[in-house]
Amino acid sequence: MIIQCNSCQKSFNVPDSAITTTGRLVQCSACGNKWTQYPVATDNKPKQVSIAQKITKKTTQPKKPKSIKKSKKKIAEAYSVEYLQKKHGLKIIDPSSNLDRKSKINNSKKKSGEAGLSFYNFLLIFIIFIITIIGVLNLSKDNIITYYPELEPSINYFYDTLNYFKIIIIDIISNY
Repeated sequence: MIIQCNSCQKSFNVPDSAITTTGRLVQCSACGNKWTQYPVATDNKPKQVSIAQKITKKTTQPKKPKSIKKSKKKIAEAYSVEYLQKKHGLKIIDPSSNLDRKSKINNSKKKSGEAGLSFYNFLLIFIIFIITIIGVLNLSKDNIITYYPELEPSINYFYDTLNYFKIIIIDIISNY
């Protein structure tokens, strides 16, 4: 006997002797759905068919047998909500519920904790950008002074200040 699950449409081969006349409680191994299966009634009496019915049956095109396709479902859809609640005691949360919003807020807090890392990335890129600007200024210092001679004292003061910062940083590193 072939039985079929009503929820996931999966078919199973079951021996005829396994299902009694009073029915049997069966469970789908794919989705966990439970139902009572009764034996299929078979009549041994010959059917009386008129000649007109035989003629119409012959003239109509024979129907192609439907192939049983096993539907592959995602794991999340494989188990029904009721089954998970009964079997494992899980609580299924409605997406529009307040608890779901709280979990989203907690996830956003975790992401904001990672935002501190992006601040350090910004700081690192900013420092690299400033060092690049200073390097370009140092390379083109002579050209700038030839076009703008009044900027020569300012550029010299700027590089003297940078040298002082360099000395201070080297002293701090060497003492610790």
